[in-house]
Amino acid sequence: MKAITGREAFIGIGVSEGVRIGKAFVYKPLKLSDVEPGKAEHPAEELTRLEKAKASCTEELIGVIEQTKASLGEEKAAILKGQVSFLNDPAFYPPMQKLVETEGWTAETAVQKTVQQVAAIFEGMPSEYMRERAADVRDVGTRLLVHLMGQDGARLSDIREEVILVADDLTPSDTVQLNKNLVLGFVTRIGGKTSHTAILANSLGIAAVLGVGEALDSIPHGVSLLIDGTTGICMVEPDEAARATYTAKQQEEQAERERLKAFSSRPAVSKDGFKIEIAANIGAPEEAEGLVERGAEAVGLYRTEFLFMSETKMPGEDVQMKAYAQALKAMEGRPVIIRTLDIGGDKELPYLELPHEMNPFLGYRAIRLCLDRKELLHTQLRAILRASVHGSVKIMFPMISGIPEWRAAKAMFEEAKAELLAEGKPIGKKVEVGIMVEIPSAALLADRLAREADFFSIGTNDLVQYTVAVDRMNEKVSYLYDYFHPSVLRLIREVIEASVRHGKWSGMCGSMAGDPLAAPLLLGMGLKEWSMSPSSIQRVKETVSTLDREACVKLTDEVMQLDTPEEIRERLKLFLQEAR
Repeated sequence: MKAITGREAFIGIGVSEGVRIGKAFVYKPLKLSDVEPGKAEHPAEELTRLEKAKASCTEELIGVIEQTKASLGEEKAAILKGQVSFLNDPAFYPPMQKLVETEGWTAETAVQKTVQQVAAIFEGMPSEYMRERAADVRDVGTRLLVHLMGQDGARLSDIREEVILVADDLTPSDTVQLNKNLVLGFVTRIGGKTSHTAILANSLGIAAVLGVGEALDSIPHGVSLLIDGTTGICMVEPDEAARATYTAKQQEEQAERERLKAFSSRPAVSKDGFKIEIAANIGAPEEAEGLVERGAEAVGLYRTEFLFMSETKMPGEDVQMKAYAQALKAMEGRPVIIRTLDIGGDKELPYLELPHEMNPFLGYRAIRLCLDRKELLHTQLRAILRASVHGSVKIMFPMISGIPEWRAAKAMFEEAKAELLAEGKPIGKKVEVGIMVEIPSAALLADRLAREADFFSIGTNDLVQYTVAVDRMNEKVSYLYDYFHPSVLRLIREVIEASVRHGKWSGMCGSMAGDPLAAPLLLGMGLKEWSMSPSSIQRVKETVSTLDREACVKLTDEVMQLDTPEEIRERLKLFLQEAR
């Protein structure tokens, strides 16, 4: 982190381009366990505080319900209506008053004790529906504590205006709660270019600066904040000169976006006629809406784990089927590659009760988890196959390290398919099954795997991590994380060439696919399908249109002889300048 002379500013890691100026929303989640039990000196005053907190909480919930109803629908709003009913339930609020009046506890302690007791009662009930209400009890209790303790930014649902979200980090379970229409950008203490938060920001097309470290503590809640997701610059309370400079930059970005819109309706074709399929990465079926208008010809990666993270229990076959069908319908017959559950690493599911691991990225995750807990994969494969009647679906398995895992996963696919046919349930005529190549062992076995798999999709985010032995979530070693590392490029080339030798095709769904600087290399290697954040589609199409494929083939041979990522980047920059 470097200081910027003359300004109250700092530099993090820019992971999603764009300039944004807005009010900082400092997210500091509050937990019931944060309350230190205490006795009240003046119980009457505590009762008054408790009553005011209840009134404020009720008013807040009514407002959030209306907002939720408008943006997310009646079903989501109904959950919050249940919280209002808890506040007026004689078994919920009166016991808090009694703890203050008769035992002399503070209002905060009374809330904590009552909520824990009531939640425990719900958790002990035989009905699954009633057990799930324990989470609602804790949620409304936390709302009361926020009002009692005066902690701004304790809840993501408190966001009611356009803000720049400031947090230590954002977990996947945090981000599924966001009203994405109100969050202009992210600033986080930790994280790097391929962290979950970076992927989300790119998917949403909003600015993000991650890994700012201790500088995060200098951002007060509600202050005016300027961020540049390209350079990584953050400014607290920017002065007029800074505002003018960056407002002009915003206008330039807007003009650039308008210019690139023309490429939405154009295919990605090189000057000498080599056609590339440009696809988009998505994390939810809603993200497939409007992709065709933005220029996507397919969905190259549907990250299904976000569906699982948005639920408080394992989503059933019907719930999954509807979500996958929604994405397929939105793409109007264009291909959708659905990745099976990729949980573990930085993505957790509390209801799976996964064991703590010293190194989760190398542990019990993705296909390893699903082949162990076969019911997870079996249910998901049935759901995908049932949804396949609504479009063109392909399935790929993540974290495949070799032949045995691939064959075990493929056997489960065949089993689910045969089961559905025996039940008389319709499925799509042809469902291709492929491998996400993100482990070096799979890349080195690509020639053998290509004999059996229908396609490969290269996941460069993890491929770099495992090839270079660098934790992609650790900003301390982020300088080592580079998909232009010569070893990574050799693996990518081998995978593509192996698929061609066996009459198959290779795509790429990692961050590299959306980087215009990488376009000459990927074109030269013969990569057929490039899947990226929707915000990158138009710029990559424009870059491809300036290139000559034969020249890119020669460039690739030349680049493969270079020794360092820095040399490779400089050569690519020069090549692109000359191509234009």
